[in-house]
Amino acid sequence: MANKFQTDILKDEHIIVTGGGTGLGREMALRFASLGAKVSICGRKAEPLEQTVADIRAAGGTAEGIQCNIREIESVEAFVAEAENRLGNITGLVNNAAGNFLAPTDKLTPNGFDAIVKTNLYGSFYATQACGRRWIERKTRGSVLSIVTAYAEFGSAFLVPSAVSKAGVVALTKSLAAEWGTYGIRLNAIAPGPFPTKGAWDRLSPGGDISEKFVNLIPLRRVGEFEELTNLAVFLLSDLSSYLTGEVIYLDGGAYLTSTGQFNLFVEQPREQLLAMFERMREMMK
Repeated sequence: MANKFQTDILKDEHIIVTGGGTGLGREMALRFASLGAKVSICGRKAEPLEQTVADIRAAGGTAEGIQCNIREIESVEAFVAEAENRLGNITGLVNNAAGNFLAPTDKLTPNGFDAIVKTNLYGSFYATQACGRRWIERKTRGSVLSIVTAYAEFGSAFLVPSAVSKAGVVALTKSLAAEWGTYGIRLNAIAPGPFPTKGAWDRLSPGGDISEKFVNLIPLRRVGEFEELTNLAVFLLSDLSSYLTGEVIYLDGGAYLTSTGQFNLFVEQPREQLLAMFERMREMMK
């Protein structure tokens, strides 16, 4: 897939990416830096941050990695302040850090629910407020991009904490687009379909039958490529979309048109088989 953007389209931008050391966050950070942006990434673990920063710098880009617990407001405030101290005023934020696991809701613990909601919703609010406050005080523009999910609207079996928290992020996006537009601050969101990282679907379906069912639910009959997501992220954070705010864009090959909750199909599986599969996934994610 050819790069259609000018190589300096994000020049003079300083974009921070939460959860930027791995997965989609890493892919976006690499792409932003390749197009001229200064990039600051955060995460709980130092090693992925260091590797991503090293890769960006090796390619000639500018990046910093800062450890942060997105669930704690003091940690988020410290990250934003340190990012600006190192690379200058922030112009864009990507709320990418997220937690998730599959579980029968009747088996869900309060701590399990809190962990997901605090990561997804509280973390997004903390980072958005920290950046928005600075932009309003400085009277400068800013752009926020949040990564959400289609089941934030439609719901999904076995993903109640994630669905609830991501729905909150959608409401945050639309509410602040209305409130902060007068300051030149834009907020949009992407609801990606499946963009599998290595091993992701192995955890969902060791036998491969579940992943095949997922693909068959997608009108385009394939999963997404990382560059397709990063293309949209660049567009939404750049001046190319300067009149676009308050929108949630479904980037899922049309899957939301033919299905609701991605994991609703799991209700067809025997309960004991489901519980065993969920436990294997939890162990593999540790």
